[in-house]
Amino acid sequence: MSYATNLLMTLPELVLSIGAIALMMVAAWGGQGVTRAIGWASVAVLIGAGVALGMSTGGDAFAGLYKADAFAVFGKVLVYSAAAVAILMAPGFFARTAGDDLRPEYPVLILLSAVGMGMMVSAGDLLTLYVGLELQSLAAYVLASFMRRDTRSAEAGLKYFVLGALASGILLYGISLVYGFSGTTLFDSIATAYAGNHSKGLLFGLVFVFAGLAFKMSAVPFHMWTPDVYEGAPTPVTAFFGSAPKVAAILLTVRVAVEAMGPAQLEWRQIVIFASLASIVLGAAGAIGQSNIKRLLAYSSINNVGFALIGLAAGTPQGVSAVLVYMAIYIVMTLGSFLIVLQMKDAEGRHIEEVASLSGLSRTKPYLAFALAVMMFSLAGIPPLFGFYAKFAVFWAAVQAGLFLYAAIGIALSVVGAYYYLRIIKTMYFDDPAPAFAPVESGVEGGLIAASTAFLSPLGYLAIPALAAWSLAAAKALF
Repeated sequence: MSYATNLLMTLPELVLSIGAIALMMVAAWGGQGVTRAIGWASVAVLIGAGVALGMSTGGDAFAGLYKADAFAVFGKVLVYSAAAVAILMAPGFFARTAGDDLRPEYPVLILLSAVGMGMMVSAGDLLTLYVGLELQSLAAYVLASFMRRDTRSAEAGLKYFVLGALASGILLYGISLVYGFSGTTLFDSIATAYAGNHSKGLLFGLVFVFAGLAFKMSAVPFHMWTPDVYEGAPTPVTAFFGSAPKVAAILLTVRVAVEAMGPAQLEWRQIVIFASLASIVLGAAGAIGQSNIKRLLAYSSINNVGFALIGLAAGTPQGVSAVLVYMAIYIVMTLGSFLIVLQMKDAEGRHIEEVASLSGLSRTKPYLAFALAVMMFSLAGIPPLFGFYAKFAVFWAAVQAGLFLYAAIGIALSVVGAYYYLRIIKTMYFDDPAPAFAPVESGVEGGLIAASTAFLSPLGYLAIPALAAWSLAAAKALF
């Protein structure tokens, strides 16, 4: 295969990389005045990368290091969409935050993070996996501490960096064990090693690799960074963390489990089931007592990772397809929720993050209350909203794989976990009104809230045929 053909397969990453470097140079010379223009240009670059997905040829590039298959395309569409929304929601937030203006580095860091996430979902080798994951993480550390004058933001960035370095070391140790006992870092060759009489060294390598990946998707017991980082980071950054990197981490885990370690399914299924149930339980229990809406959504994200992993535990094309469907619906629920959190500001324009400030919202801002109710009911998986279909898909995949008890426990825990979502509904609709929020943004943020609300309503079920077919085609690329 020619070098030009290899490069054509990586065209989305090339578009993002060249665009990010060019915009970084514009930011260096243009200064603060070009911030808004760079934001819109970054969205255009992400759209260009999405177009490049359709132009790049499928197959394995660079001798299997990079995979341009249908699974990668599905993941990148989700990642680029979430990254674009995170860029669009930032100007309004920073314009209302005293002392911290939006700087042009913000959208550039999002683009660089998107390059890393693209490499993650296309990884065909442990080294490609690590390079993509670290590129995404390095940009994320800076984004978490983007508000230099805010001590909470600085603390969030430091915690994320320290714990991220620890997780990176664990992952590297697992990679070294897998390489040492298999003699290769290519996923296809690693699968051959696991298909033989794999040694205990390969088993330990599997455990450490999954531990490192569990940190990146904030699955229990490697979730400890999530509430503090979500609370301390700027709200648009928190929305980004809760969507794009989480999708990339889960899809990377799916690819590693199925492609590299598929023959060891019995071993990694036990890890996935434990992490899944533990994440569902701890995410629900931790969210119950939270008074800060961003911390509550952090525990909600841990809870939702647990549900997504149910599809992976099935270990079938239908299970992987269910994971993809779940993540597609999940990012809309998450971004929609954080877009509404951005509207929580007092009469003077200061941002409010307390759940109690939502009291009586149905009487002061009925449209906003309705939109947030749709998000919360969808996250809880209550029919007829579209979030119900996401949970139904992963549970049905587990049942089809014969994991009846696992599915039954997951269904029971989903009922228990609905409590903290319903508490927000009760606060908005039944409590005495708190001081009214400032007028709701009617621009880009308002349009995105309306679009996400419509998608999660029963209208979303119209997308099931296309979404199910696309996700199943993407899943079959791994088998």
